[in-house]
Amino acid sequence: MAGADTPSPLISSRADLIEAMERGAKPADQWRIGTEHEKHVFHTNPLRPVAYEGEQGIRALLDGIEKETGWHPFYDGDHPIGLRNNEIAGGISLEPGGQFELSGSPMADLHGTAAELAEHMRVSKKVAEPLDIHFLGLGVTPIWAVDEIASMPKSRYAIMTKYMGQTGTLGTSMMYRSATVQTNLDFSGEADMVKKLRVSLALQPIATALFANSPFAGGRDTGYLSFRSEIWRNTDDERTGMLPFVFEPGFGFERYADYALDVPMYFVIRDKKYINVAGESFRDFLDGRLPQLRGEKPTIKDWEDHLSTLFPEVRLKQFLEMRGADMGDEAHVVALSAFWTGLLYDDISLEGAWELVRNWTDDDREHLRREVPRLGLNTPFDRSSIFDVAAQAVGIAEAGLVRRNRLNAKGQDETIYLAPLEETVRSGKAPAQRWLDKFHGEWKGDLTHIFEEAEL
Repeated sequence: MAGADTPSPLISSRADLIEAMERGAKPADQWRIGTEHEKHVFHTNPLRPVAYEGEQGIRALLDGIEKETGWHPFYDGDHPIGLRNNEIAGGISLEPGGQFELSGSPMADLHGTAAELAEHMRVSKKVAEPLDIHFLGLGVTPIWAVDEIASMPKSRYAIMTKYMGQTGTLGTSMMYRSATVQTNLDFSGEADMVKKLRVSLALQPIATALFANSPFAGGRDTGYLSFRSEIWRNTDDERTGMLPFVFEPGFGFERYADYALDVPMYFVIRDKKYINVAGESFRDFLDGRLPQLRGEKPTIKDWEDHLSTLFPEVRLKQFLEMRGADMGDEAHVVALSAFWTGLLYDDISLEGAWELVRNWTDDDREHLRREVPRLGLNTPFDRSSIFDVAAQAVGIAEAGLVRRNRLNAKGQDETIYLAPLEETVRSGKAPAQRWLDKFHGEWKGDLTHIFEEAEL
């Protein structure tokens, strides 16, 4: 892997495309848990989105956290757009609409994940309070339209915004109005990657249902429990979805590379500047036929950048990224990592999860992805609803965490972080349904209440 100041080598063969993913493989004792989450930001006096510039802007928030933590800023041109912790992996970055993202450090257990999140929120809220900046734990900002939300000064987002306006119908809503939680997990090799990718792709709509937390947009009840997931269904069909080819015989790294090669590009970075190549073919780039860089061939870093612009429900890079959940409160952020860790990091649980989904067809999986955003746990499936599947999946995850037997200082294992999901299974209601009960009941349709009750 080239260092930060070392030029990335040119791609010399198809093997380089595969190796860029395959080199993430590691033995089980080195598997880690990475948790990323995006928080909406807002002012309360008056209630409004947060701009980048100004005494109470996102830039001021970044500056304050830099002073508080000693983390180092990184820039797009003259604009600081995030912070890195150079001692360990992880950092803070900005999504297009100012969503404030923590990319957590790879942790050996969920206790580390929970502690990291708690410290991040402590520091962020301490710096944000005098700026009248607040954080909202929802999958979609409930009131503001896209054109009411300031764009962050990141060159790639300018390219993506224009392109999103040409593909799908809700691509800019994905960029500016949505927020997610993501769990990143390791694999030991190709066979392990394939099994984990198949299980996690099939179960991604189940996670969407369990963590559904975005019933509102534009100041109204959208008719969806996870409007964020519905936004993704209407973003860009060429780079999103359930990847049916993953379930075909012979699937592996090479087949995923072929898929990635056929996804249109967004940009190429040269001299720290973004070159707009939106819609162009990486295959043409390999042949030196990219119109914007005629005769130039791609580097390994170009390929890695391209892989990061694919947005399927589970993304393969040097690890697997679970992408199907709405942002929620702190407990739900850690619960997502607990759910997937329990399912995928224990051999017995992984096999149990595979037995749960192995007979599902492409049509079954697509049915779930299509219907779950609207119906959640009540989505009809196999003569019942997916509630039964979700309850089984939570049980399998819990058993996997018990067998991991990772204890905190109080002697508690990681199953404590599944509490939010156990409450959802007990009540039959995901967070979105609880918000809807309040919206149509005690709030009398006044959504401003949610900024207080869903504040992190």
